Amino acid sequence: MRKQTPLIAFTAFMLSAGIAHAQFLFWPQYRFWPGHYAPFKHKHHHRQTNSESAKNARPEDPPKGPLQIIISIADQRVSLFDNGALIARSSVSTGTQGHPTPLGVFSVISKQRWHRSNIYSAAPMPYMQRITWSGIALHAGVVPGHPASHGCIRLKNDFAIRLWHLTKRGTRVIIAHDDVQPVEITNPHLFKPKAVSGSPEFQAATVAGKSISTAAATHGSLVSNAETPEATSLQVPSSAPAGGAPKKMVPISVFVSRKLSKLFVRQGFSPLFDVAVKIENPEEPLGTHVFTAMEFQSEGAAIRWTVVSIPEEFPRMSEGATKEREAPAKQTALSVPSPDKANAALNRIEIPQDTVERISELLTPASSLIISDNGFSHETGKDTDFIVVTH
Repeated sequence: MRKQTPLIAFTAFMLSAGIAHAQFLFWPQYRFWPGHYAPFKHKHHHRQTNSESAKNARPEDPPKGPLQIIISIADQRVSLFDNGALIARSSVSTGTQGHPTPLGVFSVISKQRWHRSNIYSAAPMPYMQRITWSGIALHAGVVPGHPASHGCIRLKNDFAIRLWHLTKRGTRVIIAHDDVQPVEITNPHLFKPKAVSGSPEFQAATVAGKSISTAAATHGSLVSNAETPEATSLQVPSSAPAGGAPKKMVPISVFVSRKLSKLFVRQGFSPLFDVAVKIENPEEPLGTHVFTAMEFQSEGAAIRWTVVSIPEEFPRMSEGATKEREAPAKQTALSVPSPDKANAALNRIEIPQDTVERISELLTPASSLIISDNGFSHETGKDTDFIVVTH
């Protein structure tokens, strides 16, 4: 029996490695470490099939800015954007017609490596990233090439592991019917930073913005802090008043609802204030648009913005139609969306000047502005960002 043990162990290893390799599929031009990311060390991580890439792998620069996760129901794929640029893609399996995945604007509200479902017979949900308290999450699972879940977004195992290590609480998740992506936008109605270059506030906000991505990419802190509350606040000694505690800079989220004719502000998952706003032609739709502040420009006098516009609601595809997508999708050049609808929405909203100034004082990289015809979901509450369900 002892002589057979090495053979059995070797056979088991080769079988597990083969299965892992079969589940791991990235779009050819968007691998997870094309010079931006190196493989993360993990005790369950299998040997790289490409010995050269494994040999040359090394820690790279941290993400340049806020991360955004965008899921396309029609394409059954997830796209990861860093600082507005696409860095990785992979296949997913979303909810079936009887258990659809909700469309809209979400964020990661909790994370757990080895989670089991509280609803479906303790089904395993490894590398779980929750986006609603009612049970919708991203997690590793079987990805057959068509919708097959009970509403969650199943990810391929290796992609789920790497994504779990990159994100933090507060990372934006957008779920749309079709493929959408961030696009650069400039508009005089977008908030501008009030902090002046060289001031303690500007220095603190600049470092805080960098810390958002750094905390998500520093290998040592990823493992130890991934399940703790969001790491967007940063203590900066130069910003601390004499004898006082260091100042913390936390990105804010602003939500404008046409349905409610109000603007709401949250910071660090907690509500700050809300005010009434005027909307030109309030009976006409604005659409749903997610604006994200990337980084300061012009020595703090401006900030770069991107926007993701979610298309109008589309009818969900039948399971039969989506199964036709099991074959690998053809690689096509990414089209650059137009910000025209987002600009039109901004131009119709009138925000009180004192509110604009108050928001400008709080503005940091990774802050966001969401505009929607809808109100926020009833799940928006304690320990969440704004949750806006469009379908």
